[in-house]
Amino acid sequence: MEATRNDAPRRNGRPASAGRSKFVIGGLLILAAVGYLIISSTQAAAQYFLTVEELEAKASSMGSRNVKVSGAVVGDTITYDAKSLTLSFTIANVPGDIKEIEASGGLAAALEAAVKNPSAARMPVVFIGPKPDLMRDQAQAILTGHMGEDGIFYADEVLLKCPTRYESALPEQSG
Repeated sequence: MEATRNDAPRRNGRPASAGRSKFVIGGLLILAAVGYLIISSTQAAAQYFLTVEELEAKASSMGSRNVKVSGAVVGDTITYDAKSLTLSFTIANVPGDIKEIEASGGLAAALEAAVKNPSAARMPVVFIGPKPDLMRDQAQAILTGHMGEDGIFYADEVLLKCPTRYESALPEQSG
């Protein structure tokens, strides 16, 4: 009697191609997961910030969703309780349009004008955590957090830029 012979090589009683297909499927799943993580993190990092005026206009539709907002720190409103690590301050609206900022003389001038303008939209902010070193009057604050029902912005993250330290001259526009 002649034994039937299958042309495909066998390993542990299974065709070798079964192991290869599992490897390929696993590799594709890993690539899909990595691709998803790259796309989702890129979209999160590309989130632009709102101005104080824009956030106030959209506050009712935002709910408790996290947003980024930017404004100028009003120096005489800064209070910090070292025991509870509670930082409170107010930010003033700075125009979001780069042309408006350039027309006002640059970022430093726009921040100063926002703080000194009593009619500029303002928003109180509360942050729990260590007081940032750059927390001072007219610093640009970029905050991540949510607007509370009480009209206070509760920040989870505070990024500050001091225009006198970081502002660089814009290149001349050739006409």
